This record gives sequence, C-alpha cells and structure tokens, in this order.
Amino acid sequence: MTDFDGPSYQARFDALVEQGVDIHGEAALVRRFDPRSVLDAGCGTGRVAIELARHGIEVVGVDVSNSMIAEARRRDPSIEFIEHDLATLDLARTFEIVLLAGNVPLFCPEPDRAALVERCATHVAAGGLLVSGFSLERGYELSSFGDAASAAGFVVRQRWSTWDEAPFGAASDYAVSVHHRRE
Repeated sequence: MTDFDGPSYQARFDALVEQGVDIHGEAALVRRFDPRSVLDAGCGTGRVAIELARHGIEVVGVDVSNSMIAEARRRDPSIEFIEHDLATLDLARTFEIVLLAGNVPLFCPEPDRAALVERCATHVAAGGLLVSGFSLERGYELSSFGDAASAAGFVVRQRWSTWDEAPFGAASDYAVSVHHRRE
C-alpha cells in the first residue's frame, strides 16, 4: 500500500470547510447511537475522531499510514492515535462502536479484507455496533463485506446510501451499514 500524505489529505477537508461544507456526516451518524466509546478504524488524519471527542466521546484512532497518524496527532495530541494494520489489530479492549468510515476496506489489500473486518469486529463490545461506509463502484462488493461480517458473528441492522441516512437501493453507489452481533 502506498502511504498517504496526511497534510495534503487533510488540506482537502480544510478547503471544504472553508467553502461551508459540513464534513462531519460520519460523526453525526455515530453520535445518534449515543456511544461512550468509539474505535475509529482507519482514522486517517483524525477528522472523525476529533469531532467525536469534541462531543465527549472516548475515541481511539487507528490507521496504517504513518503520515496520516502523524497529522492526526498534530491536530489533536489529546486523542490516542495508533499506527497499526487493522487486519492484525489487537488492542485488548472493546468499544461500543467500531467505525470504518471513508472507504477503509477499499484501502486494504484484497487478501486482507476479511481479516480486517474480523479484527475490527473483535473490538465491538457486547451490545455494540460495527458501522461502515464505502463506495460500491471500486471493486469491493457489499456482499463480500457482509460475508466477512457474518463470519465474525454480525448481521445488518440498518443500511443507507449516505451518512445522512438517505435510503439504500439497487442504484446506490455507496453503502453505510450498521451491524450488530447475531443473537
């Protein structure tokens, strides 16, 4: 995987904010579930983690990219940001929500995608949620993610085509999925 340039990546979001664009759709959706703790898996520059922490939620951010983690730490040194591959992650703790926002599975090498979902799922506390969002037009089938989540003991609870809960349908090119443990 090519390492991202954290400051350049963040500059794109900063430019959107300057244009008046609300860049916190992922955090707003997560906050609707009223979690006390969130693992921002694939946190990038910490955009979502920082917004969640601003609302009093305990957040840990993890990303494989050194540049992205360095930028996240620069932006908010009070949050625990960890540089690690999600496909082998073991933090020895759980969270009420594990969030994979911003196409995280698509940035993972294809052979490691099921392991990424499984390792993230192990960090979901009893009664917690696995929340993901990714583009459906970039070579990763929603059914593949669903199969990996099912193998980890999770089922879909809700699904939308956007972070602001637009209905999901056959023509949707993005999926936001909320999974909970199979009972």
